[in-house]
Amino acid sequence: MNIFITGVCGFVGSELALYLAEHAGNVRIAGIDNFIRPGSETTRPRLQEAGVAVRHGDVRCASDLESVGGMDWVIDAAAQPSVRVGVDGRTSSRQAVEHNLAGTLNILEFCKARGAGLVLLSTSRAYSVASLNALPLVVRDHAFAPDESGHWPPGASAAGLTEAFSTTPPVSLYGATKIASEVMAIEYGDAFGLPVVVNRCGVLAGGAQFGTPEQGIFSYWIRAWAAGRALTYFGFDGTGHQVRDALHPVDLARLVDRQMLAAADGAGIWNVGGGATNAMSLAQLSDWCEKRFGRRDVRANPARRKWDVPWVVMDSSQAARRFGWTPTISIANILEEIARHHSIHPEWLAISHPL
Repeated sequence: MNIFITGVCGFVGSELALYLAEHAGNVRIAGIDNFIRPGSETTRPRLQEAGVAVRHGDVRCASDLESVGGMDWVIDAAAQPSVRVGVDGRTSSRQAVEHNLAGTLNILEFCKARGAGLVLLSTSRAYSVASLNALPLVVRDHAFAPDESGHWPPGASAAGLTEAFSTTPPVSLYGATKIASEVMAIEYGDAFGLPVVVNRCGVLAGGAQFGTPEQGIFSYWIRAWAAGRALTYFGFDGTGHQVRDALHPVDLARLVDRQMLAAADGAGIWNVGGGATNAMSLAQLSDWCEKRFGRRDVRANPARRKWDVPWVVMDSSQAARRFGWTPTISIANILEEIARHHSIHPEWLAISHPL
């Protein structure tokens, strides 16, 4: 099987490539990356040692894809992944749409020309900000937690969000580009007979991640804590009670492998995350960091920012039933992996988020 990965030198793209090269069996893997993300260039040697063919290319430029040969599957891991992309002062709104939607259209044309299937990595931020802020929550153990006596909307429960949860706008510019990409991918699949898999992923986290405050929060928080950088709880009265679940990319790779083997029978939209057992608030993460590295003060800024939400946990039960898959790497192991990686590579933080 020939597999082509966009964004192959990013954290998720590279981890998928390395896992599949080792475990999938009888595969050839190639990929492109535009190397604009700080730190992405450091991943190239590991990929090449694993036999992954890496070249420079940008999904926004259709001609960068023209010389790529026949492929059985494309895994689209190229994106501007922050919920604040387009308004953060570092990326314009036009750039956000060009990366995350126009790039997807170029990839879909690539798949159409080669009859290739597509695994599109989407996001939990496809879900409605207003609906997320209306979930019945209480504070328990320094974290927002489900109030099971409250009224839960369709597609949500104490177990997390399912694929049926509301995607009514606003969802952020980032979320909108991903929803639009999902729709176009499904329509291309229907029109041209291509298997299309959409994985709406929760927060992906692991040791080799170049985290920032807007993306890769588990990695960033641990590294910044260990390095003595200033940290701030934003919104929600400055408490740090907001909760996310964590998923290791190796667990994602295990699922993607099964989805590609299922071919057309694996097509659809799937929520993919660590789930309620792998969820943690920022305040709880701080408690973990204090035990691991020593006490630090965290600033509090109670001002709510656009698109802040209190609790995002993914219910992956549909994917579990369909593919016989569950996450195997606990959040405790994910956090410890990040901490160990930081001790070996303290320079990682300065590369991904310079002062």
